[in-house]
Amino acid sequence: MQERIIVAGAGIAGLGAAMALGREGREVLILERDPPPPHQSMEEAFYGWERKGATQLRHSHVFLGRLFSLIRDRHPRLLSLLLENGVREFTLKDGLPEPLRETYRPQKGDQDMSILFSRRTTLELVMRHYAQDLPGVRFLSSAAVRGLIADRKEGTLKIRGLRIEQDANPQEVLADVTIDASGRGTMMPIWLRELGCELHEEESPAGILYFTRHYRLKEGMEEPERGAIPFAGDLGYIKYGIFAADSRHFSLTLAVPEIETELRKVILSGPVFDRIAALIPGAGIWTSAERAEPVSKVYGMGNLVNSWRHYLKGTEPEVLNFFAIGDAAIRTNPLYGRGCSSGFVQAHILSDVLDETADPIARARMHAERVNREIRPHFNSMTKQDSAAIRRAINAKDPNYRPRFRARMIKSLTDDAIGPASRGDLTVFRALMRPFHMLESPDTALRNPEVIARLLWTWMKPKSWKQHLHAPVLGPERAQMHRLLGLAA
Repeated sequence: MQERIIVAGAGIAGLGAAMALGREGREVLILERDPPPPHQSMEEAFYGWERKGATQLRHSHVFLGRLFSLIRDRHPRLLSLLLENGVREFTLKDGLPEPLRETYRPQKGDQDMSILFSRRTTLELVMRHYAQDLPGVRFLSSAAVRGLIADRKEGTLKIRGLRIEQDANPQEVLADVTIDASGRGTMMPIWLRELGCELHEEESPAGILYFTRHYRLKEGMEEPERGAIPFAGDLGYIKYGIFAADSRHFSLTLAVPEIETELRKVILSGPVFDRIAALIPGAGIWTSAERAEPVSKVYGMGNLVNSWRHYLKGTEPEVLNFFAIGDAAIRTNPLYGRGCSSGFVQAHILSDVLDETADPIARARMHAERVNREIRPHFNSMTKQDSAAIRRAINAKDPNYRPRFRARMIKSLTDDAIGPASRGDLTVFRALMRPFHMLESPDTALRNPEVIARLLWTWMKPKSWKQHLHAPVLGPERAQMHRLLGLAA
């Protein structure tokens, strides 16, 4: 008998579930609240595809090595389709710091540290076309989820499907397994609590607002060479990142601390956004009027938190036959680019669990344990980085702030050891890149004796010996930026 599965949501996590689960012997129904995408080009998708259910659709995205490797190994045909439609593979070699390029020799594992350069609209459209051709997969568009269908037997809540509304017609859709991939705005935790579930949720602030604008290279112009000027960085009062994409497009994201009230008020203005970009060398080299032209407004995104929803109480499931993946389960600061990779990984973990056992309790426990093992180290690392960034932003606004000894030592370790070693030592560079790509736990590098020895050796070197490995000045200090923009300090 075929197992019937409902997936609420057709974003990256929902599409990942469709691809992981779509095979003979299963019926997989993907529900999406938005109308279906028209059969259109990648350009038409970017400029015209409306997705109210995916508010972050036109923000910058980075698709890390963990996502690339899953697609390459489990869905090779999809990777071919992506590359045919303009998505680019950016390898570890392509991203080497300038001092390492001459001495680089490939090693095992380097092939897993590739990034996919693409606008999210391009990635989603190609993934959707691929998923809907898989055995047993069907999409139902313009279908709004209105509630859960559930039974409580012997004290345990069991989900049997969803109540939906399509074209103003209410209906019930029954399934053996229900998957919530409906994103950060999901209503399902509220409905589960109304049914008596005691869901535990961790939450911590990201502390930033996120602003993105897209650009296109002008005719005859190419992307800047990747040299000494970093294309991403943290100035304390603002973070920036350039995100290369497909079809000669790229985007710039500026992340502003929530407490920077004057700056965040004006940054939605296109001219102000471009002015800030011009004042940051690593951004301005891309966005200069000679090289590129803006092709979108400035998109803003707020209410950014890190959250983790737990559907087990201790080792006991609060609900059976129900799983949440992607932002519906785990949300992180989009600045780190982990959301899409995390959702895709969660979908494939769930598929493996459903393959291994049919027991609902075992499925709930195994899924929670494996997601915790794979994602939790990265989640913890990101929340710690956000807490530190919030403190730095507060300190940046205080002209009387003087860092304590511990803060000075951490800054020295970052500026005089980790930074220079990552730009001049291939062993350190590889060790730091694997956690970045979610291929290893974030603390793996600093538990490696060889890496620690190399960092200490770099730290002890006189500054004159490693001057060429230091990052250049990323941009104006806060007070200078405010003066140049005509803002109150």
